[in-house]
This record gives sequence, C-alpha cells and structure tokens, in this order.
Amino acid sequence: MQAKKRYILVLMSCAFLVLCYFGAFRLRQHGGESSGPSKPKKLRSYAEGPGELRFYPDEDLIVSPSQRRSERRASYKSANCTLYTCFDLSRCHKDFKVYVYPVDEPISTTYGKILNVIRDSRYFTSDPSQACLFVLGIDTLDRDSLSPDYVSDLQGKLDQVKYWNNGRNHVIFNLYSGTWPDYAENLGFDIGEAILAKASMSVTNFRTGFDVSIPLFSKSHPERGGDRGYVGSGDLPATKKYLLVFKGKRYLYGIGSETRNALYHLHNGKDIILLTTCKHGKKWKELKDPRCELENKEYDR
Repeated sequence: MQAKKRYILVLMSCAFLVLCYFGAFRLRQHGGESSGPSKPKKLRSYAEGPGELRFYPDEDLIVSPSQRRSERRASYKSANCTLYTCFDLSRCHKDFKVYVYPVDEPISTTYGKILNVIRDSRYFTSDPSQACLFVLGIDTLDRDSLSPDYVSDLQGKLDQVKYWNNGRNHVIFNLYSGTWPDYAENLGFDIGEAILAKASMSVTNFRTGFDVSIPLFSKSHPERGGDRGYVGSGDLPATKKYLLVFKGKRYLYGIGSETRNALYHLHNGKDIILLTTCKHGKKWKELKDPRCELENKEYDR
C-alpha cells in the first residue's frame, strides 16, 4: 500500500491546489477591514500564482539561451497559467473525481501502474461529466525521442482527445524529456492549459501554483507495496547502516556532468556508498578520466 500512496500523492497535490483556491476565495468573501492592531502580512496563497517574482538560476551553458527559449515556446505556450486562468473550478464544486481516458494504444508498464492506481482509488469516476480532473490514456511519461517508449505524433493524438479543450482540467505526467546530453525540456507537444506533473522540472518552466513537481522513480517501482510499516524506535537519528546510497551513471559531459563529477569524494565505502559508471554515451572512452577504470570495476562487481 505504500507504493500506491505515492502514486495517489500527485493527484492529492492537484486536489490541494483546488482546495487552496476555495479557501482563499472564502476569505475574500467574508474578510473585512479590521479595527484592531495591524497583523503581519500573510504569505501569498499557493493558488494566487507566481505574480511578478520569478527566480531564474544560471542556465547550463551546454544549451544556448535561444535554444531554451525555442524549446519553452514549443511546449509551454500557456506559460502564465494559474488556477484562475487555466482551470475550470466549477467542475470541482461537488466532489473531487478523476476521469481516466480509455487506452487505445500500447503504453509503458510504468504509465500503466499510474493509471491502475487511479482507477482503483476512491477518486476515480467513469463518468467524464462528473470529473474535476482528466488523465490521458496516451503515454506521456517518456519524451526522449531515442526511447522505445516514446510516442510519436503526440500532438496529433491530443487533437483527437474528446474532452481535451486545450488541456483545461487535464493532468499530464512526465518523467523524462529531451535527449542526452542536453535534456532540454522539450516535450514535443503543446501542453496548453494542462497541469504538468513532472520530474526534474526546471524553475524556469515551473508554473508556480499550477504545476506539480514529482520525484523520478524507476520502472521497477512496485504498483503496490507490501505490509504496512511500523516505527521500531523513537530514537533520532535512526540507527541505520547506510546514510546515503546511489548507483548510476556519471556523465562525463553534458548537463548534470559537473554536479555528478563533484560528488565522488563523498564515497567512503562505509555509510556513504556512491557507485558510478562512466559507460554512458558513444564518446565515453574518448573522454574518460583516471577515475573511470576503478569506478567501472566497483560498479560492475
């Protein structure tokens, strides 16, 4: 059940956005001028959108600014969406229900797990007229054009979706976008007014108060967990053998390479285990450094 809860967490996040809106709306209706002492100004509601303040971190120099702008325009034409401008809240007044479109084409195992969990939840409805949110039957998880799970002509398929309505009240799930080594956030289709639930989303493209950032999970992640867990001790910090464990690729160039190459010194072989391999991409042998041979052996054993 633990894994099932993780999948539903994304839908609950979307529901949270809707609830925040109603809470803010009621405060506006019943609020008034106070005759008492002034109170500290409250933080802006999550549903009120990004406003004028946006944070743009330094971009990776691998991809030019003009290319990033082009990629952004291709997938994020409705870049200023909020729950006020791109969401029909009237569909959510009675109850929070989610409609899943029928699956007409093959989908990945991972996307199938997500759809199964939604269908088995109490939020699912088979009646689209009762739905607050809509989830596509088209697999949008992997938008790497080199991936076997990549769905071609997705824009054309979206245009045929019955209730698409430029994505309004729809949630799009995505784990991977772009192609190595740049991994620019080009989904290959216009998401319109849909909420994007995406892993590894940049601050530049994240629409505050509208999109949902989700963790990147592997294809082997179970659809449902085992027995309910129990806390064995109230002692903090918890007594565990390992503090940090990671096993994966160490990019020798491209986006993310600088960060991963700077973390090798954390590996101590005791409570912090970082196992990486340089075997990634076609140029790894040409670009390998003195650490690659030893790291590859530790990774493969």
